[in-house]
Amino acid sequence: MEMMLKLGFLLLFVSTVLCQPADVAPRYRKFIEQHINTGMNINRCNVEITKRGIAKTNSNDCKETNTFIRANTGTVRSICENAGVQDGGFTRSLQPFDLVVCKLRNQGARLPRCDYRGRLTTRYIKIKCEQRFPVHFEGDIMLVD
Repeated sequence: MEMMLKLGFLLLFVSTVLCQPADVAPRYRKFIEQHINTGMNINRCNVEITKRGIAKTNSNDCKETNTFIRANTGTVRSICENAGVQDGGFTRSLQPFDLVVCKLRNQGARLPRCDYRGRLTTRYIKIKCEQRFPVHFEGDIMLVD
């Protein structure tokens, strides 16, 4: 059963990546790699960040914070299509998402010695969209009515 789920996810990922404009494809793939993980939990920050090679841009410095969105690529991509609203050059989701926010515990550390603590939260998210694809995670937002 687990193998079937992995195969299904792989097929969905490949079909999604193949259907995007060539100039957006690398940024969209990076967004997926850094921020999408449907089964993420608070105890897997170190494993996932190391496995995915997530670090500060163009360095071996540990990234201060990385947020994983616990949703599939199609659901997140829909924010760029019809499930989001413009918000200062970014797009904010209309619905909240379950997130795992991984914060660096050992400030100033470099790969592979990054040590993270995870926290589960439910928040709206703010992303950068290009040609209807998410390419940058700007942050999470708690909306108060």
